Amino acid sequence: MNKPLLSLTSLVAFSVPAHAGPHAAITPPVDKPAATHNGDFCSWWSGRPFQYKSDSNFFLQELRFEGRYQYQIGYLDGSDVNNDSFSNSFDEHRRFRLGFRTRLMDYFSTKVVFNLVNDPRRNGAGSVNWGYQSFDEALVTFNLNKAAGGIGAFDSFNISFGREKFVLSREACTSSNNLLTMERSALSNKVYDSFRPTGFSADAKTGDWSFYGALFSAGRDGGNNGFLGSLDSRMIYLGSVGYKVNSELDLRFDAVYNDSNFGGGSDVNYRWATSFSADYNTGPWGVIGDVIIGDNGGAGNGVANPDRQDGFWGFVVMPYAWILEDKLQGVFQYQFAGSSADEGIRVNSRYGRAGKNAPADLGPGGGRGDKHHSLYAGLNHYLCGHNAKIQGGIEYQTMDTPAGSFDTWTYLLGFRTNF
Repeated sequence: MNKPLLSLTSLVAFSVPAHAGPHAAITPPVDKPAATHNGDFCSWWSGRPFQYKSDSNFFLQELRFEGRYQYQIGYLDGSDVNNDSFSNSFDEHRRFRLGFRTRLMDYFSTKVVFNLVNDPRRNGAGSVNWGYQSFDEALVTFNLNKAAGGIGAFDSFNISFGREKFVLSREACTSSNNLLTMERSALSNKVYDSFRPTGFSADAKTGDWSFYGALFSAGRDGGNNGFLGSLDSRMIYLGSVGYKVNSELDLRFDAVYNDSNFGGGSDVNYRWATSFSADYNTGPWGVIGDVIIGDNGGAGNGVANPDRQDGFWGFVVMPYAWILEDKLQGVFQYQFAGSSADEGIRVNSRYGRAGKNAPADLGPGGGRGDKHHSLYAGLNHYLCGHNAKIQGGIEYQTMDTPAGSFDTWTYLLGFRTNF
């Protein structure tokens, strides 16, 4: 298969990968900038520039606007299950989101985020659509610990209701603003899949321990115009425990069980999954590891095809290191995923199985199989910490399918900014 050396050389020369920092929080973290800024603009851009705060206003103590924009280009060179070569190029407005957070009456807080772009071009499905597309999150939180004047040994204790990000696996609990790689691994995306279920959740912290639990409705997430997903008696149970061993090592365990049991499926399209992960960060370098095990379930979980049922498993290892402190960082990722079913796992849609790759034959189900390896190497260049950066990377992947194996090389370059 042809692997264009010129494209590789150009990408490495002009690109740069990123490290999100420690991931100790169980709930989705509020993004914070890196310590180093490049002048007054970076200090302003990274310092929550659009916010109102008042300790004397009884009703509204804080109003903060936030947003993110992410753009990327890619080139794909592959060989399908028939050993026929294919290639394609992509550019994509990956994410554009705007939203706000508030702190109300001292005990309540809200978070509302809108998706403002839909770019289906990677699937050959039309042109870019700008403007309101859907809610990303819509959440109300009550500070129970503060209202009660303290609950036992807890340093914090909050309860929430609404549509929120589904955090299972180390990569899923890391904001897209702070990812080390351009895209999450296929294994992480299998258990995360950008779910935004509706339900109740609680998070708490005591000392070096963090806890999170959620009870979500198994109903669909409400579609493009839905504020909240449908409330259903069939439930999804999610729990997480985190422990900060010391200043360098952080551990996390996640588990989810889907009790939907109906043929229409649910937001979570597997029966159960667990993730055990660790982040070891010395400052100059570090490594993140994640082991994920689960079961696809059956028709009750929306998996009617017996070749896509049964168990799945895998792991992700991501070492990273600073090349130029606070400016240039290198990252490497290896991922393995396997399944006891012939089509129990699947490669990412970006861009290995993107619709624009047709008529490449990726086997039954379009990119499904029972054994998947991927290797990623990249650089991140920080312009204003995580608030403005350029990322570049190269990924090789191979998948075993019932019809044979296919492999791809993907060359990626992207810009990420947020406030």
